[in-house]
Amino acid sequence: MDASPPIFDLAIIGGGINGCGIARDAAGRGWSVCLCEQNDLGSGTSSASTKLIHGGLRYLEHYEFRLVREALMEREVLWSIAPHIIWPLRFVLPYHARLRPRWVLRLGLFLYDHIGGRRKLPKTRVVDLTRDITGHPLKPEFTSGFEYSDCWVEDSRLVVLNAMAAAELGARILPRRRCLSAERQGGLWRVVLEDEQTGQSTTVHARALVNAAGPWVGDVAQTALQQNERAPLRLVQGSHIVVPKLYDHSGCYIFQNGDNRIFFVIPYERDFTLIGTTDQDYRGDPGTVHASADEVAYLCRSASAYLRVPVTPERVVWTYSGVRPLYDESSDTEAQAATRDYVLKLDAAHGIPPLLSVFGGKITT
Repeated sequence: MDASPPIFDLAIIGGGINGCGIARDAAGRGWSVCLCEQNDLGSGTSSASTKLIHGGLRYLEHYEFRLVREALMEREVLWSIAPHIIWPLRFVLPYHARLRPRWVLRLGLFLYDHIGGRRKLPKTRVVDLTRDITGHPLKPEFTSGFEYSDCWVEDSRLVVLNAMAAAELGARILPRRRCLSAERQGGLWRVVLEDEQTGQSTTVHARALVNAAGPWVGDVAQTALQQNERAPLRLVQGSHIVVPKLYDHSGCYIFQNGDNRIFFVIPYERDFTLIGTTDQDYRGDPGTVHASADEVAYLCRSASAYLRVPVTPERVVWTYSGVRPLYDESSDTEAQAATRDYVLKLDAAHGIPPLLSVFGGKITT
């Protein structure tokens, strides 16, 4: 153990987008910051996204207007800050005669265009899929649709760049350091870290602590923090598949499913196409999550309902999965309907070092 552990204003557990974003913000305000991450930075949920900076068009259907508005406002802010890893995309939403009515799609896209202060991104337009190049890969029954804007992001690089910015501002960033314990002691948090490579332990002291461990936020609360009360954490798995390039143009698609879910089809790494995501409850170690055969079949079947050339499991060259740590007190709702909004739980009774626990959230916000 260190003879005289350093004292930080803030200690953060978790090196995903939430932890690194908080570290950058706090360091920028002049706070001394220490962040620990049990694996590599952004190695969990933050690098298993659909790679989108977006408002979340489908959240309008669940009346999440504030969430969508805030995400849309952040969309152009992030694009202006990091145009080397964030750039605009155009998405085509084909009209499906047996699913949502045309007026519902029009209304949703009108709101999407106007509630978030869009300035630089092109607005929605109606697309004649019998003439437009984006209609060529689709089955002939899809003759019309809508095209709107969102943005792509290199998600893991966004995490690392936040960590680098925090470090440049003086933060101490410690990847591959697992938090063994954190307890209030003498008006401070005493945090014991273990080096995952050497097994050596280090102690730091902090005036405040943030639990931003993503899908491990509940595990950290119960093991390292020794909290007895279990938070209403809902783990939701989202899986993606990658197949050889399905079409030659640069546009993207958002498709509706008969089960009311939506999924994306996006050009990926020049020679491939990314398809996702799924939404299903997950139980188990978030570190071992993987796309199931049922999820792969679901995404292939869903994409094949729209595309002229069928997508089959045999064509899948790669899959990846992440686990969303959602705060959900209503377990009887569908996984897709559980809010993606942030829930921040602050334990800061008078006279004790505060603890902030972070649940939910989207990489955009």
